[in-house]
Amino acid sequence: MNYKARRMLVLGSLLPLLAMPAPAFAKPAAAAKPAAAAQKDVRAGYSPEFRAWVDARAGTGKPVHWVAEGGVYEYPSGRKLFGMVGFDSSRVIWPTRAGDPVVHLTRKTFAFTDPQTGEILREYNGKPVSPVAYPYQMITYREDVGRILVEVEQGVGKGVQIIKQRDGIRYRWLGKDTLAVTAPIFLDAPLPGGGRYEAWENYDFFLHRPGKVAEPHQMSWQRFGSVPPWAGQGKAIYHLLSWRVEREDEFPPQILAWAKAAMPMWLKPPADIDEVRRLQRGEAGEAWAK
Repeated sequence: MNYKARRMLVLGSLLPLLAMPAPAFAKPAAAAKPAAAAQKDVRAGYSPEFRAWVDARAGTGKPVHWVAEGGVYEYPSGRKLFGMVGFDSSRVIWPTRAGDPVVHLTRKTFAFTDPQTGEILREYNGKPVSPVAYPYQMITYREDVGRILVEVEQGVGKGVQIIKQRDGIRYRWLGKDTLAVTAPIFLDAPLPGGGRYEAWENYDFFLHRPGKVAEPHQMSWQRFGSVPPWAGQGKAIYHLLSWRVEREDEFPPQILAWAKAAMPMWLKPPADIDEVRRLQRGEAGEAWAK
């Protein structure tokens, strides 16, 4: 699968919710504050909705994971071609000054499965099947009026690029306990040989106040685009349901077994921005296809 085709999942995964009224921004004290208190002051400079998004998507300190299950359906017949399973692992870096962008470091990987047996596909019609796999994505979130602006940095060597989500992420309240966050993505890029890579994706996150539902972090993802390159020609509808887990032992057993056997690197997010820069210099080269 070439790099352009692997842009299939640009934002990905979900978030925990602390959608409470924002406290007053604290005045700086004469003495230096502990790190936890300083971060609390920084967080107070953002809206409750923005904090809810970041906390849910990337966690509040310890790494978090979003797991996903779904399928790929032939268009327009609706016939199920493949199943899909996967996950991402994320951590957050808050800025030192309120209003600056928040950094979200993540790795993500998704495998295709047999539509009848559910087994991970490694070959299809004699062709090898590789998972969708990003050794890193570095995502920044900026707060704007009624929306969140997103930039995704990914790639290796000369292929490093920054993808901007054109209109930002929009959010709205469904009743008083559920924050809905919507991220539509329209992809249109030239391909070697004169063709174009075109696809539409939409992420709908549903973030529930603590204690209201058993699973407070939920997401539905849809995509309309070409079938995977190894599957031949034609268009397909992709659909995944995703939710957040805090620990590996909360993964669905099949996804965890596959991750430990084939994708162990993806069970931990990048440690820091320095690791991202090392991967960008070429250390991630082979990992893009594993």
